[in-house]
Amino acid sequence: MKKKIIINGEFYCNNLTGIERVARDTIPVLDKLAAPGEIELVIPKNARNVPEVKNIALVKLDYELHSFPKWQQFVFQKYVRTHKGIPLDFCNATPYFCQGISYIHDIYCKLFPNDFPTKQDKKVRLYNCFMYKRIAKKSKKIIAVSEYTKKTIIDTYHISPEKIEVIYNGISPSYIETRPDENVFQKFPILKEKEFYFTLGSLSIRKNLKWIANHAALYPNEFFAISGKILENVIPEELESLKTAKNVIFLGYLSDSEVKAVMSKCKAFIFPSYFEGFGIPPLEALSCGARIIISDSTCLPEIYGDKAYYIHADEPDIDLDELLKKEVSSPKALLDELTVENAGKKLYNILKEYI
Repeated sequence: MKKKIIINGEFYCNNLTGIERVARDTIPVLDKLAAPGEIELVIPKNARNVPEVKNIALVKLDYELHSFPKWQQFVFQKYVRTHKGIPLDFCNATPYFCQGISYIHDIYCKLFPNDFPTKQDKKVRLYNCFMYKRIAKKSKKIIAVSEYTKKTIIDTYHISPEKIEVIYNGISPSYIETRPDENVFQKFPILKEKEFYFTLGSLSIRKNLKWIANHAALYPNEFFAISGKILENVIPEELESLKTAKNVIFLGYLSDSEVKAVMSKCKAFIFPSYFEGFGIPPLEALSCGARIIISDSTCLPEIYGDKAYYIHADEPDIDLDELLKKEVSSPKALLDELTVENAGKKLYNILKEYI
């Protein structure tokens, strides 16, 4: 018997990282595609910036989310079981006793245990690894965001490839329609057009700020601007040395409109991450007309092909001016393909098998 899909809306309480952005951007697409009664979106009492929905039923529970395991494993799970639905989770998690559909964006915590050295880090890692395994073994369907992520799940948990569907992430219309805010250059007058490299993302270990720190030391005439939020866990040691480097500036958190302005004026967007499940920031940079310099690690060559300039994540001694003299292909076809609308349609086609 087919059932309704019940979406775990915990991402409306989380900080807005790439995973949460994917989830939030997908909801309006699903709302346009779904028929009334097919999908519910269940959110905590303290959810923020929840969009209006027409065809998806919005259910706000009388519970404030402060502990994600408690919401996931008790409150949300109880609701799903009581209403006999199929849970859909966007954030690498699943209710333990409910077989459902879950995204696994990557299995970073499993593959890089040494990136979690502190006691608190280890707790985060253990819970995430627990969730990866449960999703792999018990979910009805797994959504991976790249073929690379799919392969790592199969190789690690020895499950059938048929259980996993790949849906690439995409750029949302709201990002495309956002107008660049040139006032950011008044806040940071040191940023001169085409005279700085820009990087963006959560300032975590895997984003490999170590590469920028080492490269900036080797090439003092190059200038780097860094934007992003420091996460509570997996803080890279390189932050302190970068803060004192004369050719590096931290911009802090920037709005999408400010990011677009900086993207469009940078010499190139640089993304030296040594591990990604997908990697959205380079796609956003391409949409702003920026050239992208990315590492040749994990999924990135799969996603960006011949549209990018490549570096090795552990080799900072490279002449970027020489690298940028090479020719790369136009990103137009890639930008046309990787949209939130296309990703949402693929997801809805999977959901229809169960609705």
